[in-house]
Amino acid sequence: MIREFHPISLRRRNSFGVDQQAARLVEFETPEDLRTFFAAGTPERWTVLAGGNNILFTEDYNGVLLTPVARQIAVLGDDGSEVRVRADAGVEWDDLVEWAVERGLWGIENLSLIPGKAGAAPVQNIGAYGCEAKDVIRRVEMFCVETGALLTLDAAHCGFGYRESVFKHDLKGRVIITAVEIALSHTPQPRLGYGDVEREVKARGGVTLRNIREAICSIRRAKLPDPAVLGNAGSFFKNPVVEAAVAERLLAEYPEMPHYPAPEGRVKLAAGWLIDRAGMKGHREGSVGVHERQALVLVNYGGAMGGEVIAFARRVQEKVREKFGIGIDTEVNIL
Repeated sequence: MIREFHPISLRRRNSFGVDQQAARLVEFETPEDLRTFFAAGTPERWTVLAGGNNILFTEDYNGVLLTPVARQIAVLGDDGSEVRVRADAGVEWDDLVEWAVERGLWGIENLSLIPGKAGAAPVQNIGAYGCEAKDVIRRVEMFCVETGALLTLDAAHCGFGYRESVFKHDLKGRVIITAVEIALSHTPQPRLGYGDVEREVKARGGVTLRNIREAICSIRRAKLPDPAVLGNAGSFFKNPVVEAAVAERLLAEYPEMPHYPAPEGRVKLAAGWLIDRAGMKGHREGSVGVHERQALVLVNYGGAMGGEVIAFARRVQEKVREKFGIGIDTEVNIL
């Protein structure tokens, strides 16, 4: 079933809480809904707005926003070891994590409390606490705008990388994700080596799926602001990946700098640490600022428009570049 709204305020449909407007918003449930919509002609400008948790509107959107609302989770197969699960694009990601934990299925517990929809998980290749969506995604169902066909793309062809996928590049504007198939496991696979996870799990009595989920939820709540209280889109910036020589130069001057191995001999740095050392953690200008507990997060203290947020973000980037000589890219989708 299709539901249309036009025009519509987006303040309650983006986690930053910026009060931009869209000329038209269309909620859809099925691929057939999408066929019906596009049969009337492809709009000059359109994009998908799922949960609005990784997007910043810097101006009113004069096109069509398509929003998935189907929320079914189904088991496709269980061989006693691996369980294949299909989730509609409109499923809240954290609801999917809770669904898996309730059933004793391992694989996505470290991705607890990440805001957004299941359909957005492969686009961004969401990740946290040493895990990424690509670790469990097996296939992505998508509607092809050009042909009206429902296609399936295996994970091997999704171009997954650090907060990257083919859906952000070659397939952007060409397909709409309608469902995601993931593989979970009956076999315990605890991954506790990131941050304070192991300590928090021990404090709850030891390694169980429930304890891991609750530990990660507790850590995230302590570090990250609630969008219902302070508008934000989670991590606004990506951790930069630099050449080894660049990392060595910085480590010579800042030996305490967090750093992690990355593919092809490169090194991943912690953007939050860089922002903090650049003097921007907790810094505020008007209605926009860097969160006082998590430097990766920009917050809307109330009433900020998207243009103010992106202007402030550019100043954060400039401060980091001035101090360290490297750039930090935005993780948030900017429109």
